Amino acid sequence: MSAAGPRAVKIARSWIGTPYRHQASSQGAGADCLGLLRGVWRGLYGAEPEAVPAYTRDWSEPEGTERLWAAATRHLRECDPEDSPHAGEVLLFRMRAGSVAKHLGLVGETGSRATFIHAYSGHGVVESPFSAPWQRRVVARFEFP
Repeated sequence: MSAAGPRAVKIARSWIGTPYRHQASSQGAGADCLGLLRGVWRGLYGAEPEAVPAYTRDWSEPEGTERLWAAATRHLRECDPEDSPHAGEVLLFRMRAGSVAKHLGLVGETGSRATFIHAYSGHGVVESPFSAPWQRRVVARFEFP
Protein backbone atom coordinates (compact mmCIF):
# COMPACT_ATOMS: atom_id res chain seq x y z
CA MET A 1 0.00 0.00 0.00
CA SER A 2 1.28 3.44 -0.96
CA ALA A 3 1.98 5.96 1.80
CA ALA A 4 0.22 8.51 -0.42
CA GLY A 5 -3.11 6.62 -0.24
CA PRO A 6 -4.66 8.25 2.85
CA ARG A 7 -3.60 11.73 1.67
CA ALA A 8 -5.05 11.01 -1.78
CA VAL A 9 -8.40 10.10 -0.22
CA LYS A 10 -8.44 13.28 1.85
CA ILE A 11 -7.68 15.40 -1.22
CA ALA A 12 -10.28 13.59 -3.35
CA ARG A 13 -12.95 14.04 -0.68
CA SER A 14 -12.25 17.77 -0.63
CA TRP A 15 -13.41 17.81 -4.29
CA ILE A 16 -16.82 16.27 -3.51
CA GLY A 17 -19.54 18.57 -4.77
CA THR A 18 -17.47 19.89 -7.67
CA PRO A 19 -19.77 19.87 -10.73
CA TYR A 20 -19.06 17.61 -13.68
CA ARG A 21 -17.34 19.46 -16.54
CA HIS A 22 -15.76 17.59 -19.45
CA GLN A 23 -11.97 18.15 -19.61
CA ALA A 24 -11.99 20.38 -16.51
CA SER A 25 -9.80 20.02 -13.43
CA SER A 26 -10.72 22.91 -11.14
CA GLN A 27 -11.84 22.14 -7.59
CA GLY A 28 -15.26 23.63 -6.93
CA ALA A 29 -15.69 24.83 -10.53
CA GLY A 30 -15.67 21.62 -12.58
CA ALA A 31 -13.97 18.29 -13.19
CA ASP A 32 -14.38 15.06 -15.07
CA CYS A 33 -12.93 11.78 -13.80
CA LEU A 34 -9.47 12.48 -15.22
CA GLY A 35 -9.63 16.05 -13.95
CA LEU A 36 -10.32 14.80 -10.43
CA LEU A 37 -7.27 12.50 -10.57
CA ARG A 38 -5.18 15.34 -11.99
CA GLY A 39 -6.28 17.49 -9.04
CA VAL A 40 -5.36 14.75 -6.56
CA TRP A 41 -1.94 14.44 -8.25
CA ARG A 42 -1.38 18.21 -7.93
CA GLY A 43 -2.39 18.03 -4.28
CA LEU A 44 0.14 15.27 -3.65
CA TYR A 45 3.04 16.35 -5.83
CA GLY A 46 2.53 19.85 -7.25
CA ALA A 47 2.82 20.00 -11.03
CA GLU A 48 1.18 17.37 -13.20
CA PRO A 49 3.55 14.81 -14.74
CA GLU A 50 2.57 15.57 -18.35
CA ALA A 51 0.31 17.84 -20.34
CA VAL A 52 -3.09 16.35 -21.10
CA PRO A 53 -4.15 16.75 -24.72
CA ALA A 54 -7.72 17.70 -25.55
CA TYR A 55 -9.97 14.65 -25.66
CA THR A 56 -13.49 13.90 -26.76
CA ARG A 57 -16.18 12.09 -24.80
CA ASP A 58 -15.59 8.93 -26.85
CA TRP A 59 -11.98 8.93 -25.52
CA SER A 60 -10.00 6.88 -28.03
CA GLU A 61 -12.88 4.50 -28.81
CA PRO A 62 -12.68 4.99 -32.61
CA GLU A 63 -9.06 3.78 -32.62
CA GLY A 64 -9.55 1.22 -29.85
CA THR A 65 -6.41 2.54 -28.14
CA GLU A 66 -6.07 2.21 -24.36
CA ARG A 67 -4.67 5.74 -23.92
CA LEU A 68 -5.85 6.20 -20.35
CA TRP A 69 -4.40 2.84 -19.29
CA ALA A 70 -1.09 3.66 -20.97
CA ALA A 71 -0.91 7.04 -19.20
CA ALA A 72 -1.68 5.40 -15.85
CA THR A 73 1.16 2.92 -16.29
CA ARG A 74 3.56 5.78 -17.06
CA HIS A 75 2.89 7.63 -13.82
CA LEU A 76 1.35 5.21 -11.31
CA ARG A 77 2.29 1.77 -9.99
CA GLU A 78 0.02 -1.07 -11.08
CA CYS A 79 -1.40 -3.10 -8.18
CA ASP A 80 -1.45 -6.87 -8.04
CA PRO A 81 -4.98 -7.88 -9.14
CA GLU A 82 -4.92 -10.69 -6.56
CA ASP A 83 -4.51 -8.23 -3.67
CA SER A 84 -7.51 -6.53 -2.07
CA PRO A 85 -7.97 -2.83 -2.86
CA HIS A 86 -6.62 -0.23 -0.42
CA ALA A 87 -7.84 3.30 0.27
CA GLY A 88 -6.30 5.76 -2.18
CA GLU A 89 -5.81 3.34 -5.05
CA VAL A 90 -6.79 4.55 -8.50
CA LEU A 91 -9.43 2.43 -10.24
CA LEU A 92 -9.63 2.14 -14.03
CA PHE A 93 -13.02 1.09 -15.39
CA ARG A 94 -14.25 -0.32 -18.69
CA MET A 95 -17.83 0.95 -18.89
CA ARG A 96 -18.94 -1.49 -21.62
CA ALA A 97 -17.59 -4.87 -22.66
CA GLY A 98 -15.36 -4.51 -25.70
CA SER A 99 -14.83 -0.76 -25.25
CA VAL A 100 -11.69 1.03 -24.08
CA ALA A 101 -11.21 1.73 -20.38
CA LYS A 102 -12.14 5.37 -19.90
CA HIS A 103 -13.42 6.01 -16.39
CA LEU A 104 -11.33 6.61 -13.26
CA GLY A 105 -12.04 6.66 -9.57
CA LEU A 106 -10.22 6.46 -6.27
CA VAL A 107 -10.89 3.90 -3.51
CA GLY A 108 -12.36 5.74 -0.50
CA GLU A 109 -13.27 3.01 1.97
CA THR A 110 -12.71 -0.74 1.89
CA GLY A 111 -14.49 -3.66 3.52
CA SER A 112 -18.23 -4.12 3.90
CA ARG A 113 -18.90 -0.41 3.30
CA ALA A 114 -16.51 0.02 0.37
CA THR A 115 -16.72 3.31 -1.55
CA PHE A 116 -14.96 5.09 -4.36
CA ILE A 117 -14.67 8.75 -5.28
CA HIS A 118 -15.16 9.80 -8.90
CA ALA A 119 -16.52 12.51 -11.16
CA TYR A 120 -19.55 11.21 -12.95
CA SER A 121 -21.54 12.90 -15.72
CA GLY A 122 -24.78 14.28 -14.33
CA HIS A 123 -23.58 13.92 -10.72
CA GLY A 124 -20.25 15.75 -10.34
CA VAL A 125 -17.63 14.54 -7.89
CA VAL A 126 -19.27 12.05 -5.53
CA GLU A 127 -18.37 9.19 -3.22
CA SER A 128 -20.35 6.16 -4.38
CA PRO A 129 -20.75 2.66 -2.98
CA PHE A 130 -18.20 0.34 -4.60
CA SER A 131 -21.00 -2.08 -5.45
CA ALA A 132 -20.75 -5.29 -7.46
CA PRO A 133 -21.74 -3.63 -10.77
CA TRP A 134 -18.90 -1.12 -10.38
CA GLN A 135 -16.43 -3.77 -9.19
CA ARG A 136 -17.11 -5.87 -12.31
CA ARG A 137 -16.06 -2.94 -14.50
CA VAL A 138 -12.61 -2.49 -12.92
CA VAL A 139 -9.86 -3.57 -15.32
CA ALA A 140 -6.82 -2.28 -13.38
CA ARG A 141 -5.84 -0.71 -10.07
CA PHE A 142 -2.92 1.62 -9.47
CA GLU A 143 -1.30 3.34 -6.53
CA PHE A 144 0.37 6.72 -6.39
CA PRO A 145 4.17 6.58 -6.27
